[in-house]
Amino acid sequence: MKFSVINLGCRSNYFDGEFIAQKLSLRGFQKVEKKADIYVINTCSVTSEADRSSRQQIYRVKRENPKAIVVATGCYAQTNPQALASLKEVDLVVGNSHKDRLVEILEEYLQSKGERLFVDNIFKQNHLRNFDLVVFFEKARPFIKVQEGCNNFCSFCVIPYARGKLRSVALQKVIEQVRLLAERGFKEVVITGTQLTQYGWDLGTSLYELMMELLKVNDIEIFRLSSLYPSEIDKRLLELMVSEERIAPHFHLSLQSGSDRILELMDRGYTVKEYRALVEKIIERRPISAIGTDIIVGFPTETEKDFEETYKLVESLPFAYLHVFSYSDRPYTKASKMLPKVEEKVKKERVAILRALDQKKREEFKRSMEGKTLKAIVVEKGRALTENYIQLEDPTFEEVGRAKLVKL
Repeated sequence: MKFSVINLGCRSNYFDGEFIAQKLSLRGFQKVEKKADIYVINTCSVTSEADRSSRQQIYRVKRENPKAIVVATGCYAQTNPQALASLKEVDLVVGNSHKDRLVEILEEYLQSKGERLFVDNIFKQNHLRNFDLVVFFEKARPFIKVQEGCNNFCSFCVIPYARGKLRSVALQKVIEQVRLLAERGFKEVVITGTQLTQYGWDLGTSLYELMMELLKVNDIEIFRLSSLYPSEIDKRLLELMVSEERIAPHFHLSLQSGSDRILELMDRGYTVKEYRALVEKIIERRPISAIGTDIIVGFPTETEKDFEETYKLVESLPFAYLHVFSYSDRPYTKASKMLPKVEEKVKKERVAILRALDQKKREEFKRSMEGKTLKAIVVEKGRALTENYIQLEDPTFEEVGRAKLVKL
């Protein structure tokens, strides 16, 4: 039978989808892009818009092949399984709690057409099941997921309920995998996870100690860290980030709001002053650093004054890019019960204002890098990616995977 895995949302879903696809292929199923007999929709639920996109994908594939079996898995399947099970287009719902057994569940379903819903309490899981180390390849840059889950419960975030508590990959296992990637000739590795800065807390180690060991793998020229939680970057890790040239000067530090009042309601655990000091320290020590961030607009009770504080803070800091999201209520979260809500019209206006600022920040950052010589990885013929995340196009970029110095 032919299958297709469609991944929505974050990198973690892409890793999991890759693992599912590998298992299906090993069981004799044939991977295709279109007109599959089986569609695995790896859903996202970080916002209500993500829920809607997941449903749209389900409707789309069923139109493509009305006879196909549709399996809904991922975060939406974990947090609201009944909503997906109620759709006539969905045959199987497999939550993140059972994702490691998805292929076996599918095979049993093909035999018996029996039970359709497989979801359990994700917090019961104390170890990663089969997803303990998944490598996802984006062009010439392998991504390694070193941990899953999050022990923070920000008041707006459904992810702990979708992904469970922190579970880390053994340090030695990560090192072994990176060595194999180096032997295969890769020059950049991206280290990622649901909440990367919590890596190793469950194992008595830390992200700092992991990076110190990984830096001993000399053939990897760029180690890129995915999203980092500001208050979880301790002094040792920060010093390593600003002093080690093989750690990419590209740091995504989610801000969410520039209002101390809103940050407290969000349960973020840091203040505007602390966030500003972190960004300024990084830029002072590594001026070429690209700092990216996330902003949530329209959090419950957000006033015009709160939004103005956010705008002024973002405008004053040297961000390379912004990811701007409109707040939406998520199941199980404290924020979903907070009142008053911000009107949709107001949220849309504020999102538009910040997205215009995002374009301005991107242009300013690129202009500030003109004339500088940066390390870059050729990700495909004619295209390279600099250490600080600027995409370059030039016909002389021919040797895919090669690291080279480029003057912008």
